[in-house]
Amino acid sequence: MQELHSPGLRARVFYSPLEAAIAWAGLMAVEGQILAVARGTNRLPADADVSQWPQLRLCTDRIFDALVHFELPFGKAGMTSNDPGLLDDPGLTIRHVDLKVWMNHFYPDQRPSFLFDAFERHLHPAISVDAVQALLMDREALKVQLSDRIQAWDALYEQFQTLSQEHQARRAQEKQAGIPGPRSETTYLNIVGGLLTLLLGKSPSGVPYSSFETLEAVVTALVAHYGEKPGISERTLWAKLSAAKRHLAS
Repeated sequence: MQELHSPGLRARVFYSPLEAAIAWAGLMAVEGQILAVARGTNRLPADADVSQWPQLRLCTDRIFDALVHFELPFGKAGMTSNDPGLLDDPGLTIRHVDLKVWMNHFYPDQRPSFLFDAFERHLHPAISVDAVQALLMDREALKVQLSDRIQAWDALYEQFQTLSQEHQARRAQEKQAGIPGPRSETTYLNIVGGLLTLLLGKSPSGVPYSSFETLEAVVTALVAHYGEKPGISERTLWAKLSAAKRHLAS
């Protein structure tokens, strides 16, 4: 029979049903004794005394039950044929790979060392090697996605830093140039709007607060007295004072 060499383990390309049962029961150290009891057949004789190996007959019966019901492929000399006439043939064999698939499907809690390596034996029965490989592939895909996301984040953060620096520089320029920010402009509009309302308004008793009756009068007076100052022009005053009135009323 062909063998695959592995430290401490005689894993084979194919087995007779009895050899497979011996390996499954962990009795490979006494394989010669058991085969002698079988007297050249591919199974244990019904009258064979194997009481010292209680698991052996159970393993043998399970394997032959699978063969009879065609749950486990079989053949001769390692060649699969599933010919029922081979079930009593001393040359009946089961391929290693078929035995492993069958056991993984029908007896997932059984992980004998002649079929499964150390990694496979430590897996939970509900977890197959294929499932682990799929999870590892998913993990690698997620690592790639994470790397892409990190690169995208770094690019966005760099853009943010650039925009933040530009914003700070712009604010510094505006401050140096005396351009009010949004909060300062709101404050100015509130003050100007309030003063303008008072100038054009009346007391509760109906007495005018000032001699100005219209916005035009206020603009005209400001231009007349301070027309030489920057920003004191009729067009600018109309725009600013109108904006102040609207802002205060909003």
